[in-house]
Amino acid sequence: MARTTTGTSAHTSAHTSNSLLDLPPISALFLIDFDVKAGYTIAWKRSIPGLELEGVVEYKSLPSGLHSVKDDLIYFIHEAGHAGVSAFINVPCDEEEARHARMIAVGVLVPLSFGRLGRAWRHAEALKDMAAKLAVDRKRTTILEAYWERCKSSADTKAPTHRTDETPITSPTVPLHSIPSNRSKGHSRNRSASDGVIFQPDHTLSKYHPARSLTALLDAFGPLIFPIHRAAMLRKRILISCHAPVHEVCNFEQAPTHRLRPLFTIGVHDIPSLVASTARQRQQPGEGDDDATLREDDGSSGWIACTTDSILAMKETLWDVLITMPPPFSANAQTKVWPTVECPGKKPVKATQRDLRRFRALKAGLARLGAVARPISSHGTTQSQASLDIRPSTSGTTVVEDECDEALDKIVQPPTWAELAYGGFMWWASAGEQHRSYEHDEAVHDASLLADWAPLPATGSIANLQSPGILQDPMTASIPSLNQGREDTHEDGGARVELAVIAFFHRLTIDILTVIGDAVEADDTPYTDDDSDNGDAEALLLARDEDEESRPVRIDSTAFELMGLDVWNPSDAEFIQEIARVYFDRSVRVEGKGIEVCGLRVC
Repeated sequence: MARTTTGTSAHTSAHTSNSLLDLPPISALFLIDFDVKAGYTIAWKRSIPGLELEGVVEYKSLPSGLHSVKDDLIYFIHEAGHAGVSAFINVPCDEEEARHARMIAVGVLVPLSFGRLGRAWRHAEALKDMAAKLAVDRKRTTILEAYWERCKSSADTKAPTHRTDETPITSPTVPLHSIPSNRSKGHSRNRSASDGVIFQPDHTLSKYHPARSLTALLDAFGPLIFPIHRAAMLRKRILISCHAPVHEVCNFEQAPTHRLRPLFTIGVHDIPSLVASTARQRQQPGEGDDDATLREDDGSSGWIACTTDSILAMKETLWDVLITMPPPFSANAQTKVWPTVECPGKKPVKATQRDLRRFRALKAGLARLGAVARPISSHGTTQSQASLDIRPSTSGTTVVEDECDEALDKIVQPPTWAELAYGGFMWWASAGEQHRSYEHDEAVHDASLLADWAPLPATGSIANLQSPGILQDPMTASIPSLNQGREDTHEDGGARVELAVIAFFHRLTIDILTVIGDAVEADDTPYTDDDSDNGDAEALLLARDEDEESRPVRIDSTAFELMGLDVWNPSDAEFIQEIARVYFDRSVRVEGKGIEVCGLRVC
């Protein structure tokens, strides 16, 4: 027993030492105190030379509405290439001048050279601990001095590579060389052979890693996550209007796509910079579409941010997509209260029927993956075996209760008449075989997005699903919350479910861009002529090259299915047209499904 204890102690000591070494250096450390008369003031601060804190961090690190919560963790972006994180705490006290409430925050600034968020989350636990101690005695600033001396940045500090035992904060993105470049006629592309293994199951996440909130993200948005993902791919300006606390919403902002900058928490003080960024974008549309535009401060790229100031939501010129989160008390409602997504002009954004089916498949696969990590009970079943009730299903099977279906009607578009007519005719004409084949292909596509992650179901599988690496039975009879019944894996750093979600959306993004890129390549295949002596033929070839950019690219229903989009939905067709314009600078001609009788199109 003594040997075991000694070994455990040594392991803990080594782990603590490694954790200290993994802390990114900080450029500033500050203590903010709330004064009833003066408001938020900086009570103590340390920073590297030239980094201004006064009049900035006290507003960015403490959004409005925090007085109504006990604690919070706030992320924000600071000028001069720094990310910030502050730990807020609100505790009762006996001071009448403070209205019997002591509100303080301890925060740091970390260089963005260490990652999109500067890996600032690694300081979160220490900041929360210092805030709790200072809330009891604000004069204990010696702990701040000690932390500053231990973690302060120096001229010799270099940005390290990512830890081998922790997955980086940024989601897998599509490199510019992986899709056709509209600057060259060749449209050469190096396909990523590792797009399915960007994250291995043995990768880990630390305790406060923002990706820990990905399962909560799915629970909060449901099928709305897919139109939001498409808006992110289009580099839209996405604003999330929410209430305090903002920690989880900040975690939601981890950009899953190329060139989308997370601004995290913003407020009224950020309006001038947002207006200036919009002005720069309008002055230089489409310029500099090369590697230089990958800079974090590029005004031509989109962003995602959250705010507790409702006035920003009222200024429609500042954002392209507005997401309004339900108030915290809605969690106690009898029916699910979903966020609302809209474009300027109060134009609502809803998920498609295809999004709903894909969401059900995703939740089913993740539920199986989460069940594997749970311990086996004495009866030989996992803790959530009964709730999963895994059995064969198709895209037409109801997998949520009736009351949930009523709530989903508010965020999911109904099937179009053309889709219903086409489906009914094909079912009648093929005795149901064509419909089952379509469902099978759709299920295979959805399952492939979680290949190598979600385990095979215990019972029941889709017939003839024999492709290697493709999961069987991607649907289940229920979609329980992924946060219920899960074992806490924070201590060992395991996060298979969260990493599977990242891989899922990475593959979905790759599928969309690859299919459109292939269509552009096929349309731009040059015509070769061996007769080099014919001057007229050479002039004709040059004229054809000039017309290539103006000729629309053909996208048919098969391409829609390969991208996992809804061929019947006009919003998905608009998305394809905009994606082709943004990424390839080409127009698109969308050809949907239909039925012709004697040359007359009936649907």
